[in-house]
Amino acid sequence: MGKFLLGLDYGTGGAKCSIINTAGEEMSYAFEEYPILTPKPGWSEHNAFLYWEIACRIIGKAVTDAGIDSAMIGGIAVSSALPSLVMVDKDHDPVHNAYNLMDKRAVRQVEWIRDNIGAEKVFEISKNRLEDHPMIVNLLWEKENRPDDFKRITKALTIDGFINLKLTGKATGHYSGAAFFGVAYDLLRRDFDPIMLERLGLSPELFPQLFRCEDIIGEVTREAASATGLAPGIPVAAGSVDCNAGWMGAGMTEEGDIQMNLGTCGNFGILTRDVNFSDTMINFAYTTDSENIYIIVPTTTTGGQLIRYMRDNFYIAEKNMESSSGTDTYDIINREAANIPAGSDGLVVLPFLMGERTPIWDVNARGTIFGLSLNHTRGHVIKAMMESVAYALYDSFVIIRDSGKRINPPIVLNEGGAKSNLWRRIITDVFNVPTVLVKRRTGAPYGNAILAGVATGVFPGFHMAKEWTEYIDRMEPDSGNHKVYQEYFGLYKQVYEHLKGDFITLSSLRGKFHNH
Repeated sequence: MGKFLLGLDYGTGGAKCSIINTAGEEMSYAFEEYPILTPKPGWSEHNAFLYWEIACRIIGKAVTDAGIDSAMIGGIAVSSALPSLVMVDKDHDPVHNAYNLMDKRAVRQVEWIRDNIGAEKVFEISKNRLEDHPMIVNLLWEKENRPDDFKRITKALTIDGFINLKLTGKATGHYSGAAFFGVAYDLLRRDFDPIMLERLGLSPELFPQLFRCEDIIGEVTREAASATGLAPGIPVAAGSVDCNAGWMGAGMTEEGDIQMNLGTCGNFGILTRDVNFSDTMINFAYTTDSENIYIIVPTTTTGGQLIRYMRDNFYIAEKNMESSSGTDTYDIINREAANIPAGSDGLVVLPFLMGERTPIWDVNARGTIFGLSLNHTRGHVIKAMMESVAYALYDSFVIIRDSGKRINPPIVLNEGGAKSNLWRRIITDVFNVPTVLVKRRTGAPYGNAILAGVATGVFPGFHMAKEWTEYIDRMEPDSGNHKVYQEYFGLYKQVYEHLKGDFITLSSLRGKFHNH
């Protein structure tokens, strides 16, 4: 039995690898970025060939840094950010670039499904909305726009499914990621609906065989071993969605547990066994028991990305001085916003720089600064932006809370902007719920290493993750601030309602004058 376990994760901007020992201690961590390609408006892609090339490099680096022999690795699990789509041919090579979760090109295909099949029918089967561009709509786009290449596709896979194919030679998927195929994937039956596939004109053969997250799907082949430096024969688990992996790795294992990420997008997850799903949320199976436990994941499209946008466009001098001053620009940003009162002296932001997902599902919505006055500084805009992300997530939280779903405080803040003390304070006060921070924030690859341990029997169960996670910096909500935020949250919602129609007008003007 192996003494070490390896987890890999593919995000929107890069891949990570982590090796842990049987006591849950991290032995090494490796990361490599890859470019996000946007060749046309609405398109967001990766060069799919890079996924495997990078896997070979970061696995090698992690093994070297851990100072171990790869034959001592007892199991591997992989996750990826979804929806993503890697189309492979009979030789297991990618057909075209891969789609990542920001791709929104399949607008006409979504409209066709809505007109010919109906949004209600899609929700009835998939328990998810059509709007979020599930992988099936991208396949329909391929079929319509590149019919000759479409015929070369033998399997439609997630990024982690592609890596598992390269590792084991087997095309597989897992219940936690299958929901992101959408439209024809029946969430409760855990299979593709044959009648729906027929109506869409897609062969069931295109889709991988699905497994529980902790099922062993195969082992590292000789070919994969020589490419990665791994020993052949290491068992590979079916894998998981990246947010599941990160949250499970930080101890999210019980019904009602809640964790939040402020990465590029902002989201949180709540575990439930209740299958009365809301059509305003994103719903899928959870890693720890992918046949019975589900996770509800509200998502605001631009979370941490808002502050990154401000840094890159309004803190250019500070950013250029980083190496000489030794100061992180984000520290300056936090300092400037730190003393601004709750409500940002009457400044309200709508954080919809790239449209919005839950709960409003509005592709036309755009960022708005409302109430700007001569007394407002950069710090006010930053604070109002942080507040706006909290409002966007709170909007979904209220819907879930009022539906009677179980929620176990505190809110555990995990990846991304959560390391900002100020932002955590805002979230604590807006939600009126205590928060804690995860001390070890390696995220998804660490969770995958635990999944590999459970899959291979090295660990008795997922409860180990909670035992190994330390929660720090507990914050209690300030009732005075919460009162202020309740008033501003009401205004935030009102401003959006008033502008909703104007966003549609703006979208048609952009299309008319700027689409070239």
